[in-house]
Amino acid sequence: MPSTLFVGIDVSSQFNSVFFIDQDGNNLIKKPFSVSNDIPGADSIISEVISHANAINASCVKIGMEATSHYAWHLHLHLASSPDLAPFNPKFFVMNPGVVKGFKKAYTYLPKTDDFDARIIADCVRFGRVNPTPMPDFRYAALQCLTRFRYHLVQTISSEKSRALNLLYLKFSSFKEDCPFSDVFGSASTSVFDSFTPDEIAVMPVEELVDFVLSHGNNRLKNPEEIAKTLKSAANRAYRLNPDMCDTVSMTLTMTLENIRFLESQLKKLDKEISKQLNGFRQTLTTIPGFGNVLAAGLVAEIGDVKRFKNECAVAKFAGLVWNKYQSGNFSAEDTSLAKCGNQYLRYYLVEAANCVRIHAKEYADFYCKKYNEVTKHQHKRALVLTARKLVRLVFAMLSKGQIYQPGGNG
Repeated sequence: MPSTLFVGIDVSSQFNSVFFIDQDGNNLIKKPFSVSNDIPGADSIISEVISHANAINASCVKIGMEATSHYAWHLHLHLASSPDLAPFNPKFFVMNPGVVKGFKKAYTYLPKTDDFDARIIADCVRFGRVNPTPMPDFRYAALQCLTRFRYHLVQTISSEKSRALNLLYLKFSSFKEDCPFSDVFGSASTSVFDSFTPDEIAVMPVEELVDFVLSHGNNRLKNPEEIAKTLKSAANRAYRLNPDMCDTVSMTLTMTLENIRFLESQLKKLDKEISKQLNGFRQTLTTIPGFGNVLAAGLVAEIGDVKRFKNECAVAKFAGLVWNKYQSGNFSAEDTSLAKCGNQYLRYYLVEAANCVRIHAKEYADFYCKKYNEVTKHQHKRALVLTARKLVRLVFAMLSKGQIYQPGGNG
C-alpha cells in the first residue's frame, strides 16, 4: 500500500543533518546522517530519499527544512528541481525556526544534541500543521533582494547618525538643542560643526560666519544673520571639551559624517535601481497619495503574487500586524501587544507607507488622529501601526483588482 516518506533536514552553512520517518512516525534510520551543504551533498540526499521511498513503497515525499538565515535557499531549489524526485510528488516545507522551536516543546525528553533536530523537523511536517513552500518567483526575489538591502542600509544610516549625535554632543553640546538649521545633518549644518569648535565660533566675527553659512547652504538659507547669531549664542553656552580629547572627537565625528554621506549616496543609487526594476511589474500602488516607487516596490516584493493570500487578513498576519489576545473566563484584556512575528520587511514598508499616506490622504489622516487621541501612552507608535493595518486592506484590494487609487473606494 502506498505511503508517505517524511524527511527532516537541519540546515547549516556547511553541513545538513538528515533524518527519515514513515507516516506512522517510525524511524527509518538509527540516527541522522550528515552531508555537506553543496551540490554533491544535495545529490546524496536525493539518492537516499529515493532509496528509502522505494523501500516503503512511498508515493509521496514530504521534505521539511528549517529556514536558518539563507542557508536553505540553494538546497530547496536544487531538490525541488530534481527530475529524479519528480515521480514521488515531492512537497517542500521551508519552516520558520520559531515553528520548529515551538513544536520541539511537545517533546518531554530530548537528547542534548543537535542531531535530534532533523527528527523533530520531519515529525513537524508529518503532523501537517505547516503549509508547503512554493518555488520562488525570481522576479519578485530579485526586487526583494534590493528592497531588503535598502531596509538594512536605512538602519545603518540611522545608527551612524545616532553615533554622530553622541560625538556632536561631546564636541558642541548645545548645537542640537539650538540648531538653527532645518536638518542637523544638512550640508550647511554639518559644515559648521565639522569645521569649527565652540571656541572658534564664539570669537568669529558675525559677518565671517554668515559668509561661511551662505557658501555651504547653496545661498538658499533664510535669515543667515539670525542663524549666525544663534550659533554664536549656542557656542557661548556649550561645554568645553578637554583638550586631550578634542582632536580624537573631531576626527571620529568627521569620519562618521563621511560614512553617512557615503551611505546616503549608496541609498540614492539603490533607489534608482529599485524604481527601474519596479517598472517591470504591473501595479497601481504608486497612485496612492504619498506612495513613491520605493514604498510600492517594498510591498510588491514582500507580498509577491497577491493570489497566494486568501484575503487582506492573511496579508496582515503575514506582516505580523496582528495583536495577541488575552482572555480568561469572563475577562478579556483590552491593552494587548503586537504579535512579535511575521515578515519584518513587509511590516516595515507598511508602517513607512502609512506614515506617508496619513500626511497626504484625509481618510488616513482622520483615522490616525482618532487612534492617536484614544490613549495617553505610545500615541504616535500605536496610531501609526493601526493605520498600517488599515492600509493593508487598501493595498490588498489594489493589488488584487489592479485599480487605481480612489479615496474611500478601494475597499
